[in-house]
Amino acid sequence: MLAYTYVKPGKFELQEKPKPGLKDSRDAIVRVTLGSICTSDLHIKHGSVPRAVPGVTVGHEMVGVVEDVGEDVIGIKPGDRVTVNVETFCGECFFCRRGCVNNCMDPNGGWALGCRIDGGQAEYVRVPYADQGLNRIPDTVSDEQALFVGDILATGFWSVRISEITSEDTILIIGAGPTGICTLLCALLKNPRRIIVCEQSPERIQFLQEHYPDILVTTPEHCEEFVRKNSDHGGADVVLEVAGSENTFRLAWKCARPNAIVTIVALYDKPQILPLPDMYGKNLIFKTGGVDGCNCAEILRLIESGRIDTAPLITHRFSLNEIEKAYRIFENREDGVIKVAIRSV
Repeated sequence: MLAYTYVKPGKFELQEKPKPGLKDSRDAIVRVTLGSICTSDLHIKHGSVPRAVPGVTVGHEMVGVVEDVGEDVIGIKPGDRVTVNVETFCGECFFCRRGCVNNCMDPNGGWALGCRIDGGQAEYVRVPYADQGLNRIPDTVSDEQALFVGDILATGFWSVRISEITSEDTILIIGAGPTGICTLLCALLKNPRRIIVCEQSPERIQFLQEHYPDILVTTPEHCEEFVRKNSDHGGADVVLEVAGSENTFRLAWKCARPNAIVTIVALYDKPQILPLPDMYGKNLIFKTGGVDGCNCAEILRLIESGRIDTAPLITHRFSLNEIEKAYRIFENREDGVIKVAIRSV
């Protein structure tokens, strides 16, 4: 089968590999029908994820059809259309029982697919703990509608949940990339008083204004002043930092009101400075990633009911044979790209 492979830092390559088989009684084999590219894949490509294993098939955003299951899989059967979770989790250990599945104590727990074990930018993928890692897609939900459930939508949903958003709050979301927009969609479910999105890309600002006209939009250089003018207590009640760019961590806590919650969703390339003397007295609460992706069934129900729609995010479509072109466009943000969809079959 074709599989896009991490060869070494700086190099991915489309290779022929054997079709995966079951290794454990709780595994499933999924024929990938649609996948996507995540910024985390780019982090692997550029050597920013030390735990990534050379030779691994990359990719952790995918949907597909179950081909085979191990004898101990009870919730999924061959023929089911499914979303694939970004995380591998057993469902039984100390952390899983508390909903902290990102910290699953299994050796392959947490983010494994496309990083430490073969992922889904391929024709087939083996999914460990299939009863935990797969969710059936409702018949009325398309592959494209479900494509982001297992990763960036799960991230947006989780980050909003831990941020304790209320209807009285002013929310600041820093970054309007794909994960930022998914975070926005999940924040809208909480009906906060107002949402401000900070973004520097003119193309992404245009996308926000076209699809979400009721959202306030500002740029990084004007963000602090804009948030003060458009909030009730001198800053945002909740800040969600989804950009992970230079200076966005500082921007996040600077724009927060005293006693606010600052949720760090972004994955940074470098350590961030926590200048406690400068923020002394603000009494901020920091919450940090990564995602506990255990709400995918609920997210699918929200999509089925029309309360979440990520279809506008897919701006470009390619076949697996064209994945090099897809990566080039996505990485360089060409042609107004937000997200790409890659057909594996």
